[in-house]
Amino acid sequence: MAVVEGAGVELAYEGSGAVVLVHGMAADRTVWPDELGGVRYDRRGYGESGAPEPYDRTTVAEQAEDLVALLGALDVAGVVAVGADFGALVVLDVLKRHAGALAGAVLVDPPVFQLVPDALEQLAAERAALEQALREGGRERAVELWLAARGVADAERLARARRDTLAFFADYGGQASLPLSRGDLRAIDVPVTVLDSPHAQPHARAASDAVARLLGAGRRGGAEDVAGALAALV
Repeated sequence: MAVVEGAGVELAYEGSGAVVLVHGMAADRTVWPDELGGVRYDRRGYGESGAPEPYDRTTVAEQAEDLVALLGALDVAGVVAVGADFGALVVLDVLKRHAGALAGAVLVDPPVFQLVPDALEQLAAERAALEQALREGGRERAVELWLAARGVADAERLARARRDTLAFFADYGGQASLPLSRGDLRAIDVPVTVLDSPHAQPHARAASDAVARLLGAGRRGGAEDVAGALAALV
């Protein structure tokens, strides 16, 4: 494991190469399959990475600056980033604000729900369920509920997610912090593939559809393996 200074926090990472893996919510760098290789890091508040104290909120922008700091430390040309859910927002923000930092991207379940008006009902129901879980079982129970809705039952993944509940809720509140217009998406001119996770819910698939339609150099995939999408970009 190595450490790099992000946007005010230390980030733990491992691996090398021209692929950087940006995990999503209730996860850490160990969530990625070994066969993907590349560089994987713990986003702030997760795993072995640092976080501000107290840590109760974040923004996509500050997490994007963390990623840019890591890219600078790696000093590798032609990097392709893979981002899952919140991590996909981080990658999109880097593509939007740091032209040339990435040569391509794979986005899994990008939660750009402002493009999906019908998602409001599902998001409100999810929020209500999480609030009830918080009241009845605390932060750990709420995180377990969120993961269960996404088909996650792995004991090790659940244990790591329970460890990092502060980061999860900081992410949850920060999902809506990315100002991303249709014009911003159309202006992205590097190859991007948008994928679904195996248990993606209908409103998540609709968001992925909307993002892929707007990307100038985008390709819409299904729930195929991320490795296959990477092979076409790297």
